[in-house]
Amino acid sequence: MNTYEQWIAFVTIVRKEISRYLRIWTQTLLPSAITMSLYFVIFGTLIGSRIGEMGGFTYMEFVVPGLIMMAIVTNSYSNVVSSFFGSKFSHSVEELLVSPVSNVVILMGYVVGGVTRGILVAVVVTLVSLFFTELKIHSYFIVVVVVVLTSTLFALAGFINAVYANSFDDISIVPVFVLTPLIYLGGVFYSMDLLPEFWANVSKLNPLVYVVNAFRYGVLGVSDVSLAFAFTMIIGFTILAFAYSMYLLRTGTRLRQ
Repeated sequence: MNTYEQWIAFVTIVRKEISRYLRIWTQTLLPSAITMSLYFVIFGTLIGSRIGEMGGFTYMEFVVPGLIMMAIVTNSYSNVVSSFFGSKFSHSVEELLVSPVSNVVILMGYVVGGVTRGILVAVVVTLVSLFFTELKIHSYFIVVVVVVLTSTLFALAGFINAVYANSFDDISIVPVFVLTPLIYLGGVFYSMDLLPEFWANVSKLNPLVYVVNAFRYGVLGVSDVSLAFAFTMIIGFTILAFAYSMYLLRTGTRLRQ
C-alpha cells in the first residue's frame, strides 16, 4: 500500500473509534461528568472547606487539575482496551493483521481514537469544574502538551492490556488493581510535600505523579517535581509503551492463534 492508502486506512480506523464512543456517549462521556461533579462537591466543597489552602491555593483549585487528569487517564485507557479487545474477541483484528495496512497505522489508529476521547472528556470535565471554581491557566502550551502525551501514554497502556487479556473480565483487572491505586497515590488529592521523605521517594516511581504535577503546573504554575524531569519521565514511558506495543503487533503475541 502506498502512503495515501495507508492514510485512508488510518482515517478509517480513527473514524470508527470516534463514532463508536460517540454512539454510546451516555456510557462513555456522561459518566465522567457525573463522577467528577461528585468529586468536586465532596472533595472540593465539603472536605476542601475544612482543609483550607494547599500549595498556596484553595483546596478546590488544587484538586481540579488532578481530577481532570484522572478523567483523561481512565477514558483514554478504557477506550482502547475495550475497543481493541472487542476486535480481538470477534477475530476482526486478524483481518487487519493480514492486510497490507502497516502495524504503525493500526496502532496509531486505535491510539488516536483513545486520545480524542481523552481530550473530549477533558473539555467536558473542565466545563463542569467552572461551576465550582475559576480556572486561570498558567500555560496553555504545557496544558495541551501534557493532555496529548498523557492520553497517548494510557491509550498505549490500554492497547497492551487488550493484547494480553483473554476475557472481558481481564480488561478490568488492571484498571481496578493497578490504575486506580496509581491515580489515588499520584498526588491528585494532596501535595507530595505532606509525605514523609521515604514515601515521597517511593511515589516518584509512580508515573501518575509526573502526569498530575506537570498538568498542575500548566494550570496553577506549581509542581511538586521538576517540570523538565516530569516531561522526561512522561515521554520516556510513552516511548517504552509505543515500542512494546509495536513489538506485540510485529510478533503477533496473543493475536495470531
